[in-house]
Amino acid sequence: MPNLVEVTYEQTGNSTNTDTLGMREMQARAYSARDAQYLLLKSPPASGKSRALMFLALDKMHNQGVSKTIVAVPERSIGASFAPVKLSDYGFYADWEIEPKRDLCSPGGEPGKVKQFQEFLESDDRILVCTHATLRFAFEAVETAAFNNVLLAIDEFHHVSADVGNQLGSVLRDVLHHSSAHIIAMTGSYFRGDSVPILLPEDEALFTHVTYNYYEQLNGYKHLK
Repeated sequence: MPNLVEVTYEQTGNSTNTDTLGMREMQARAYSARDAQYLLLKSPPASGKSRALMFLALDKMHNQGVSKTIVAVPERSIGASFAPVKLSDYGFYADWEIEPKRDLCSPGGEPGKVKQFQEFLESDDRILVCTHATLRFAFEAVETAAFNNVLLAIDEFHHVSADVGNQLGSVLRDVLHHSSAHIIAMTGSYFRGDSVPILLPEDEALFTHVTYNYYEQLNGYKHLK
């Protein structure tokens, strides 16, 4: 019986090839927008969003006057995607380095992590990884001004919503409108299962959008039809 549907992708290899800085096509596209204060990165799973964030954050801290980077992920296991990487081995000018005590995705109680979050903001350390929940709880314990000159990166950004009851959305809006923070929002699907928008139109308009679609990602696979 013949195939009812058959799709062959261009198989250009572009999505998996790397440039002289060690960046894939999607990561280079995101990096080209590195000067944006608010960046919304929409890209499929396995396209390298976590590595793209590392490149962007390091540039902001080295060249744009940003003092610290906070990466918030939806669950502890995803925190492993932001473990230290020696990016200089692949051609970049800096490495992604994080002190073990600043990885707050290890098992443990939230009160202790909130205290560690506060200590990080007052320390000379530059990178912290935590869960969305830790970010929400910690935000209640600090002034919004503590995020001035800080890069806040939110992974799986579709967990945010414009609904007034969405705590992560409230954190995002407060940081967006009442601090000088830089924000990078990353998601594989800019879609929620309910009818509530992720961002209000006027807030979304503040973001520079970088989109890398599924067809571009699939072109890098050599054995997929």
